[in-house]
Amino acid sequence: MNARKAFRRSLSADGLITAPGVYDGLSARIAAAVGFDAIYVSGGAISRSMGFPDVGLVSGSEMLKRVSEIQSVTSSPLIVDADTGYGNAVNVIRTVQDLERLGVAALHIEDQVNPKRCGHYEDKEVVSLAEMVGKVRAAVAARTDPDLVIIARTDARAVLGLDAALTRAKAFASAGADMIFIEAPRTIDEIARIANEIDTPLLINMFQGGKTPVVPPDTLEELGYRVMIVPSDLQRAAIHAMQQAARVLKEHGNTTTIAGDMASFQEREAIVGTAEVLGLQNAYMQEDE
Repeated sequence: MNARKAFRRSLSADGLITAPGVYDGLSARIAAAVGFDAIYVSGGAISRSMGFPDVGLVSGSEMLKRVSEIQSVTSSPLIVDADTGYGNAVNVIRTVQDLERLGVAALHIEDQVNPKRCGHYEDKEVVSLAEMVGKVRAAVAARTDPDLVIIARTDARAVLGLDAALTRAKAFASAGADMIFIEAPRTIDEIARIANEIDTPLLINMFQGGKTPVVPPDTLEELGYRVMIVPSDLQRAAIHAMQQAARVLKEHGNTTTIAGDMASFQEREAIVGTAEVLGLQNAYMQEDE
C-alpha cells in the first residue's frame, strides 16, 4: 500500500494522527525514524529555514523543490502546506497537480489573501467566501487520484470571528473538501465547538506559544479530531541547539564541552543512510580493469 492510500485509510480508523512539522530531508528522516504515521511539511518552517519570516516570501516553485527533496528520502505520508495555492483557482489547480505528481498524501489550501502570513501572526486578511469555495472546488477537481486528501483551511477566526469560520468550514466541506482546518481557535471551548459543529474530519494545529492552547492528544481524540499537526517544534528545538553550539564554538574554539549534547559522527551518518549509499556504490561501481 502506498503512502497516500495508507493515509486515506488511516483517516477511517480510530486514533489521532500526530504529524510533526519538517522542512528538509534531514528533519524528515529524523521524524520518520521515530515512527510517526504522517509527516507535516510546514510552509512556515521551510520559510524560516531559508532565513525568511512566514509572510508569503517562498514561491510555489521553491516549495515544490523542497517537497520533492523530502519525498525522496522518506516513505511516510506527507501532509503539505500549500498556503493559498499560490494564487487564484487556476494556480490552485496547478499546485494540486504538481503535488499529486510528487506523491504527497494530503495538502491544505487556505482562505488568506495572497501573499499570506503565519496563522498566528496579527493583521491577517481573508478572501471572500465565494472565492475560497471556488478554490476548494478547483482543488478537488484537479486531483486525478481520489486518495489524495484535500484539506481546506480557514483563517477567518482571527478576522471575522468563530461563527464566520464555522460557516466557511461548512461551505468548504460542501464544496468537496475531505478535511477541515480552522486555524487558531482561542480556547478549549472553541476547539470543542468546532468538533461539535463540523461533521467532516478535522485537523488541528498544536504548538507551544501560539494563539491556540495546547490540548492533550487524548482530549483532541475524544473530541473527534483526526489529525494534529505540530509544525514548528522540531525546528525551534534545532534553533536553540544551533545557537548553543555557535556560542560555545565562538567562545572556546571547539564544541568539546557540549559534545554529549550533539549527535555523534556515527549517529549523524546513520540518520542520512551513509552505509546504505556506500553499499550501493560497492555493488554497482566497479574499478577499471
